[in-house]
Amino acid sequence: MIMLFGTFDILHPGHINLFEQAKKHADILTVVVAQDVNVKKNKKHQTIFNQRERIKMLKNIILIDKVILGNKKDYYQVILKNKPDIIALGYDQKDCGPGLEEFLKKNNLKAKIIRLKAYQPQRLKSHKVRNYIESMI
Repeated sequence: MIMLFGTFDILHPGHINLFEQAKKHADILTVVVAQDVNVKKNKKHQTIFNQRERIKMLKNIILIDKVILGNKKDYYQVILKNKPDIIALGYDQKDCGPGLEEFLKKNNLKAKIIRLKAYQPQRLKSHKVRNYIESMI
């Protein structure tokens, strides 16, 4: 099982590519959705779609086998509970790396960490899509 973390607020082709890349590494793709409060704290803005809406959208993507809401206080608890074989990080997820490796070692988890590739980041980076949509409103 491969586990992928993210906000997935405004789904776009870059996200679909991310799911396709992750799915190539394992039969089961589990997506962990960031809670609204954590998005606001980490990204300094509200989501357009709340966590329930984002989960509902993701559950309708055929590439995804399971969707889980992330933990509000300890991001890594979902890893401890689900014990993935592989953890996929997006090309721009910088805050997960070193702390994640330390957590896996400390908890004797053997998950492999992989980094997924960018897909048209000059056009399909979430904040760029968000800014474009907001400029149209």
